[in-house]
Amino acid sequence: MESKVKKVTFNQLIIVVLILLVIWYLSFSASRLDRLHHRVETSWATLDSLLQKRAAIATEIIRESNLDPASSYLISSSARSARDAMISERSEAESILSESLKMIQEIAYDESLELPSDLLVELSDVTSKIKLAINLHLEAVNAARNVRRKLIIRLFRLAGKAPEPVRYAFEDDVL
Repeated sequence: MESKVKKVTFNQLIIVVLILLVIWYLSFSASRLDRLHHRVETSWATLDSLLQKRAAIATEIIRESNLDPASSYLISSSARSARDAMISERSEAESILSESLKMIQEIAYDESLELPSDLLVELSDVTSKIKLAINLHLEAVNAARNVRRKLIIRLFRLAGKAPEPVRYAFEDDVL
């Protein structure tokens, strides 16, 4: 009789340990996913601030240069629309700004336009930082998506009400 009592308690102990391991794994997975979502939000905030800075630099280039009115209008309107765009329109606005800035840089090299060199250097620096920020953001989005695809994450709804991380079309553009 005594051996049956020990077996039952040993089996119960194993079940309790297994339940605790499952709970720990679920908790670990949920906190990992939460950290990944935070990383996506942080990387997007960094990217957004750099994009805003690029639009501001584009506006400053217009103010301090001798561009023709059509080019000035093109850059200023694309910079303004990139700054003020809703998130659903952001990709198109950022792509248009990238294209107009590339066009202006090409014109500056072909013709003898007086563009402020310090602002062009700053624009080049910000553009390289944007490229890096895009890579970091895409890496964070891909990592969060990969974890969210796991069966255990979907089965236990560990993502909660957090929105699916999003890639934007302008992130694939060559700046």
